[in-house]
Amino acid sequence: MTVPVDRKHLLTSVEMAHFVSHGAISFEGVVPDELNRRAVDVLDAGIDPVPYGTPVDVAFPEGSFVRELIDLPVVAGAIQSLVGPSPHVDHHAVHVRPPHGGEAQNMHGDAILDTRRDAFDAQLMYYPREVTLEQGGTLSVPGTHLRRINQTGIGRYQNLAGQTRLTCPAGTVVLLHHGIWHGGRRNDSDVPRYMFKIRFNPAVRQLRLWNTDDIDSDGVRRELTRQFGWTDANEGRLELVNRAKLWRTLTGDEDFDIDYYLTRETLRPRFIAPGATDVRLGASHAADGWGR
Repeated sequence: MTVPVDRKHLLTSVEMAHFVSHGAISFEGVVPDELNRRAVDVLDAGIDPVPYGTPVDVAFPEGSFVRELIDLPVVAGAIQSLVGPSPHVDHHAVHVRPPHGGEAQNMHGDAILDTRRDAFDAQLMYYPREVTLEQGGTLSVPGTHLRRINQTGIGRYQNLAGQTRLTCPAGTVVLLHHGIWHGGRRNDSDVPRYMFKIRFNPAVRQLRLWNTDDIDSDGVRRELTRQFGWTDANEGRLELVNRAKLWRTLTGDEDFDIDYYLTRETLRPRFIAPGATDVRLGASHAADGWGR
């Protein structure tokens, strides 16, 4: 992954806008069957942990199973589009839910304390086998990733309007914003459920890392203004503000806005009107133009 991915495999601007509004993007069945069959033995054996912040090429060297997975063009293109070339590994984990086993997790976000506004981590989730509704899958609430929480602060909520339960074919890869609200569900089927997770930290500024050829497409704004069941009119407006801020960060376009919400935030004129009194000096400075 030190070599930049071919541009044709990068996300489009519409796909990036989808990620910004939903907090996730999914690629169903993109991993070859041969790799999926090998995955179960690899995950059963376990994958050795690596220290926080290990460069991805060091964490998963050439020839390793995980390297084969993340070097698949569609996967590598999505990772580079979100966190850039040669990201670092925050952590990784194998999650196996046994048949008729496990309890439903409380709703949570994976960032305990994270005050960043100009960067985000991308979390990859790989499912080597089909996930059915009976197997539980991962519950998530699209659009919640920009509502900052301290991990389990929302644990008392079990169902929110607009939530989704992941069901997917074998070989599916999902990439999440690290802040999305989610929780693993109980497995009520007769077969184990497998998921492998990697959290990537960006090593470069997340600025126009994707294929921006369609940056002016109408589809970009349509994706950025999607609404979800858990937002009423007022909450929905706040999400438009959050998305516009993230889109400005990702594109470098400081004039981008949705319904002028951010434009209003900048309305803090410094010019002092003629005849106004400077309270610090107790004098009018209209004549000399002070404050212009």
